[in-house]
Amino acid sequence: MKKLNRIPTIPASHQVTWWVCRAALFIWGTVLLFLGYTTEFLEAIFAIIFTHLWDMFQLFGGKSFITKVPYSIMTYLNCFIAFGVVVGTTVNKFTNFDYIDVPEHFFAGFIAAAGGYELAVVIQSKQPKDKKISPALASLFALCFAVTITIAWEYYEFTMDRLYGLNLQNSAYNSESGLIDTMVDLILGSVGALTGMFVTAFTKNKVRCKKK
Repeated sequence: MKKLNRIPTIPASHQVTWWVCRAALFIWGTVLLFLGYTTEFLEAIFAIIFTHLWDMFQLFGGKSFITKVPYSIMTYLNCFIAFGVVVGTTVNKFTNFDYIDVPEHFFAGFIAAAGGYELAVVIQSKQPKDKKISPALASLFALCFAVTITIAWEYYEFTMDRLYGLNLQNSAYNSESGLIDTMVDLILGSVGALTGMFVTAFTKNKVRCKKK
């Protein structure tokens, strides 16, 4: 008989966190819809769909490595999505506080590095012991993966600004504000990526050593 791929049992603490994040997004989006902000409501709906990414991996991933990505990464991502959409968008839209991007870009890099490390380990999980990726190479992959995502986000901001006349990069005529905003975002994302790489690598290998 063939072994069926079983979906890992998710601890109650993680499940509760996921649903709290989804509830926060739904309530936030509904309130803003009644206030006349349709775009923010649609943003909330899209974010809620994205919080089911791990479930989609399990349903549609088949026999690919993607089904083995740990649920803990989804927990980090859901918390980040809820914070970024509910807190970040609200602060940017209704206040003059200019530093909400600092935690957002830092933790985006952190989570991307953690996910990149797990991805490298999962991809190599079927290889023989002597051919499995080393922690150092997994860490390097995680760092490159996270920094690439950080750069891709700035590509996205630049493209949206040029195509739709937005000002995601805080550009101003005859000023370096746009350049400074972009570089600060890249630095914050890279610092977060570096931190996430070290934390994930040390945590994973400490646990592995204890098991051995």
